[in-house]
Amino acid sequence: MALYLVRHGTTEWSRNGRHTSRTDLPLLSEGEEDAKALTSRLNAQPYAAVLTSPRQRARRTAELAGFPDAVVTDDLVEWDYGDYEGITTEEIRRTDPGWTLWTARTPGGEAAAAVQERLGRVVEAARGRDGDTLVFSHGHALCALAAVWLGLPVSEGRLFRLDTGSVSMLDAHHEQPVVKRWNT
Repeated sequence: MALYLVRHGTTEWSRNGRHTSRTDLPLLSEGEEDAKALTSRLNAQPYAAVLTSPRQRARRTAELAGFPDAVVTDDLVEWDYGDYEGITTEEIRRTDPGWTLWTARTPGGEAAAAVQERLGRVVEAARGRDGDTLVFSHGHALCALAAVWLGLPVSEGRLFRLDTGSVSMLDAHHEQPVVKRWNT
């Protein structure tokens, strides 16, 4: 049972490097085009489940990619950036030098343990299905999801990078969880 990951299309803040979790931004026109381009890549096979974050950027990507009935789950929301919502890493580091989401506390934000727990539910459900799972979500959440799939702490999501409108695939090889395809 493979887990396919799709990062939503481009938004104004993703283009500008602004941390976007709770702010519900729409896709830009280029983000909509990216989402439409996913259709032929994703519709070539059946899925046991198709899930999406409740944020409109993920839901719209799912819809334009040919999955208007994707099931909304809060477990796929982006890592909550708290007080750092809407600002760039460079701006954050002016007052919090060396900060990264992966290794430092985020004031007013979501704790790594909470992210680990909710993404663990996504992995457990995907592994329990009779068939592949397709999810539409966000950059940091999907990198953290890959870490959880591999049996690592969410902080190891720092080792991955995802572009908007990309597709990745998590699978198993000889019963070992693996990254089969990344950021394509």
